[in-house]
Amino acid sequence: MLIETNRRKVAARLVRDGWIESNGGRHDVFKHPTKPGVIVVPRHNTMSPGVARQIAKLAGWL
Repeated sequence: MLIETNRRKVAARLVRDGWIESNGGRHDVFKHPTKPGVIVVPRHNTMSPGVARQIAKLAGWL
């Protein structure tokens, strides 16, 4: 399975799925009104596959 590692595409998908962006310092923080927890997205153009996989798991994409 191919995991998206482009930060902008991941952030855009989170927003489409209902996550609300709250800007942090060096990371973007996303909170969902009904799902527990937060997702922290680093502000690198390209994320490592491991970080992208963890974000996908937290978002419920995997």
